[in-house]
Amino acid sequence: MKISHIEHLGIAVKSIEEALPYYEKVLGLTCYNIETVEDQKVKTAFLKCGDTKIELLEPTSPDSTIAGFIEKRGMGIHHLAFAIEDGVANALAEAEGAGIQLIDKAPRKGAENLQIAFLHPKSTMGVLTELCEK
Repeated sequence: MKISHIEHLGIAVKSIEEALPYYEKVLGLTCYNIETVEDQKVKTAFLKCGDTKIELLEPTSPDSTIAGFIEKRGMGIHHLAFAIEDGVANALAEAEGAGIQLIDKAPRKGAENLQIAFLHPKSTMGVLTELCEK
């Protein structure tokens, strides 16, 4: 798999509206996109920090993955996402071949029209890993 850079860092929050003042007024970052990803039951807000993005993730339903994460672990870093140059499908096949447990067997549509897939933290040293492709 060919990784070009860290695409974004996903951070679970209870409320984007409550979290944005910290990122914008204290840290000086600017939110450039807010969208809802219905099938993932999440609202996202993106901020840029240099070439890396920060994705704030707010649950839109009590049964969403992000709601469960916040309930178990509290707000904070949820996942690390890498930009894949040679395709997420190829990266998934390579990861599976190396014995990595996949959450997604095939790429799916994520925020910002990216093709995404996740690798299970049980086989990635405890870090939920997202693979992204434009």
